[in-house]
Amino acid sequence: MTSATVTPARPALPADARIEAAARPLAAVTGAEIQAPLITGGHVRYANLDYGASAPALSVVSAYLNEILPYYASVHRGAGYASQISTSVYENARNIVRKFVGGRPDDSVIFTRNTTDSLNLLAGCLPLTGGRPDGDVLYLDIEHHANLLPWQGVPHRSIVAADSIAGTLEAVRAELEQGGVSLLAVTGASNVTGEILPVRALAALAHQHGARIVVDAAQLAPHRRVDIAADDVDYLAFSGHKLYAPFGAGVLVGRPDWLDAGTPHLAGGGAVTEAKLDGVSWATGPARHEGGSPNVLGAATLARAAQVIAGLDQERWHAHESAIRSFLVEGLQEISGVRVHQIFNDSNPETDTIGVVNFSVEGYDAGLVAAYLSAEHGVGLRDGRFCAHPLLKRLGLPSGSLRASFGVGSRLEDAQRLLAGIRALRTTGLGWDYVVDAGRWVPANDTRTYPHWAPNTPGTAGAAPCTDT
Repeated sequence: MTSATVTPARPALPADARIEAAARPLAAVTGAEIQAPLITGGHVRYANLDYGASAPALSVVSAYLNEILPYYASVHRGAGYASQISTSVYENARNIVRKFVGGRPDDSVIFTRNTTDSLNLLAGCLPLTGGRPDGDVLYLDIEHHANLLPWQGVPHRSIVAADSIAGTLEAVRAELEQGGVSLLAVTGASNVTGEILPVRALAALAHQHGARIVVDAAQLAPHRRVDIAADDVDYLAFSGHKLYAPFGAGVLVGRPDWLDAGTPHLAGGGAVTEAKLDGVSWATGPARHEGGSPNVLGAATLARAAQVIAGLDQERWHAHESAIRSFLVEGLQEISGVRVHQIFNDSNPETDTIGVVNFSVEGYDAGLVAAYLSAEHGVGLRDGRFCAHPLLKRLGLPSGSLRASFGVGSRLEDAQRLLAGIRALRTTGLGWDYVVDAGRWVPANDTRTYPHWAPNTPGTAGAAPCTDT
């Protein structure tokens, strides 16, 4: 079942055409040719298959940043030339983002720190009657923690997604029919498996039962066109760092009434019309939730990235991504002991899945496989539970799995390198000794170094192991 939000990709290409579609990047990204040191010596072009965590900046966005950086200044309250330019850039970014997601003319566009911040903001804006929430927030067990944890501080319900999209829709319908739901919170595409949910159908269900819908589009927006007006979505959240923009700014787009009446997300300068020693009159509109000095460059680069993504030829865009994904999935499925994971048995891999492939290798901890691929093959991908613990547990992967994710800057060679590494692992095993350090697998006796400007602590710097102790 295809989500109405997504323009379907064209049918599967013949093998030769698929290779042609995926052989080269669809768009230039910064850092595409960086060299990664191998534990066995020498260097290789870094195969970045971790776009789902943070995508590299588009080269045109990096150039745009360099162009506007000299004019960077405080916004909204500065009369100087640079301040006026920065304010203009910042406020125009709202218009660009609104257009990018197909927003309605009166939709608020609020810049935040990231998708998590956006959803926490909305959690503070749920309508109240007599000091009590008007209803529960309903969410699925497949959600990223960003769309799971904010709702646990308010009245909420969760339901287990079925093993099919059709069954999941029926489960959502049945729960909504019980009444008392004010907001349905769903992901646009799973950050674990890349499967796309039917957003338009879910929005229709929510509205039929008197609820609104918020969509976590952190994974969807970088891969598919989104149109919240056409799909009748009330709120949408996504992040710049997954949309090929630096600085990690996020955004929340949606209907203004809840947002204008909700608790200001960040009390401080700019969020008020008048402040007294013992009271305050809060502003309405985006300013209500953007207290303090905003991330001007983050908002500006997010908007510029949105313009570039909106300008991509959809047929080429989808063909490029689908070709890489099909090649990778087919290759993994041919390797003994490798299992590719998915949630739904009725999702169409050609039209209902973004550039994400989740898999595991029999007999190996996911973290060890990730460390091996990085150290011995120069391949970067994600391992763990992907901030989706309930889903990983239900998939029978309580200790985690591996996720390869890719996008417009990817090329077929990246997938080929990953497959070659997994085949070598299954055939000859590890080529180096590995140990656990600070909760992470790392090569033993690692003498590789970072660039001269970076702390020379490979492997464990900043590690935050996600384990159940």
